[in-house]
Amino acid sequence: MRIESENRSRAVLVHVIGRMDAVTAPEFDQACAKLITDGAKNLVVDLGQMDYISSAGLRSILAAGKTVKSRGGDLLLCNMKGMVKEIFEISGFLSIFPLYPTADEALERV
Repeated sequence: MRIESENRSRAVLVHVIGRMDAVTAPEFDQACAKLITDGAKNLVVDLGQMDYISSAGLRSILAAGKTVKSRGGDLLLCNMKGMVKEIFEISGFLSIFPLYPTADEALERV
C-alpha cells in the first residue's frame, strides 16, 4: 500500500493506493495521526486506486474518522469503485461517512 497526501485549502486529500489489510492498515493509522497532529482538521480519503480493504482497514478508517470528528473536523470518502465500494456498502460504512464521486466534489463539501 502507498499513501500520498496533499494539502488543499480546507482539507488534506489522502490517496490510498493498493491493499489495506491487517499488515498495511497501521501505515494508514500512522499517516493519518501525523496529518492530524500537524494540523489537518478535515481529511478527504481518495480510494480510487485501492484494490482491496479488509476489516482491519475499515477499523483504521473508522478510527481516523472518530479522531477528526473529536477535533471538530470531518472525514469524507471519494472515488470509490468495484469491490472496495461493495465492502463499504455491505459493512454499512457508507451510512457513517459521506461518499463523493470525485475528490473535487468531496473537497467542495468540506
